[in-house]
Amino acid sequence: MWYATLNQPSFNPPNWVFGPVWTVLYILMGISLFLIWKLDAGKARNMTIFVFLLQLVLNFAWSFIFFYFNMLGLALFEIMLLWMSIVMMLVLFYKLRPLAAYINIPYLLWVTFATMLNAAYYFIN
Repeated sequence: MWYATLNQPSFNPPNWVFGPVWTVLYILMGISLFLIWKLDAGKARNMTIFVFLLQLVLNFAWSFIFFYFNMLGLALFEIMLLWMSIVMMLVLFYKLRPLAAYINIPYLLWVTFATMLNAAYYFIN
């Protein structure tokens, strides 16, 4: 596997951490989407759902760029876009339902960490 051949940053967590962390984060994202989804339909709610879906697509795409296409630099750029879309999502969630924003703070923190990890991989390989 290509990933196993890379020089690893000193702060790279063990592989077993990723599954449980992402499971919890996706559950929290689902709950937050439900909190927004059940609000009355309108332009603000629809835009918020669109931004949620945008960040979800960026989240999904990052794995392919990094692990399948082995493009560390493009993955770094893409994860920065993901981070910005998450911030935008949190702002929009907060305006409609603050709890939906608060429960995604761990997601933003994890993607911040993942961005630093991606950058480290890019610079040491």
